[in-house]
Amino acid sequence: MNEPQDPRHQTKAAATSEAATDRTDCDEEVPEAGAETVTTLPLPGFAASSIVVAVDAGGWISSLGRDRLVFLTGRALAAAARHLGLPAALATEISVTYADDATVREANHAWRGKDKPTNILSFPLVQLRPGKLPGPLAGDLVLAFETVAREAASEEKPFADHLSHLIVHGFLHLLGYDHLDDGEAAEMEAAEIAILGSLGIADPYGEPPDRSAAGRADS
Repeated sequence: MNEPQDPRHQTKAAATSEAATDRTDCDEEVPEAGAETVTTLPLPGFAASSIVVAVDAGGWISSLGRDRLVFLTGRALAAAARHLGLPAALATEISVTYADDATVREANHAWRGKDKPTNILSFPLVQLRPGKLPGPLAGDLVLAFETVAREAASEEKPFADHLSHLIVHGFLHLLGYDHLDDGEAAEMEAAEIAILGSLGIADPYGEPPDRSAAGRADS
């Protein structure tokens, strides 16, 4: 999803504690309905850039744990930034909100006119062309827990791998990549495959068993 407006603080809603595939036993406190936990960390390898991770839906923490969720977020974004050759001195902020289907459905309807949830929405602050650098605020990524979990389960993919794919896909949208035509889609998918490969995740568009994650993201 490519929208120039910043939806920050407009897409918060009640949380859910529904579990996902690859659920791990975890003693961490799950956010109560309406609660939000926020973590700010540097983008690994890009000390002047930061990631703001907000967890609005308890299912994310029940499934992965807060620390692992934050780690996977930073790892995927850093791998994408390295692949794109972003300068180490780049100063920008990426906001990632781990929400639920209800939140994403509301945002999807408001910004895209589609009254249904989707796996991830990408909201660049400024519409970029591939190769251009973001300003101080790159934009926002908003993910829907139930949809991401359902996709991972139905396609028999590791939940963490599918999540990493979606984060990479969403970040590429923030940096101007899209899949509106075959040429754009091929370029974007090639970048995703290379980035995920650097993380030990197989081609997300390959056929089982030749992939750890699959399915085109719907942002």
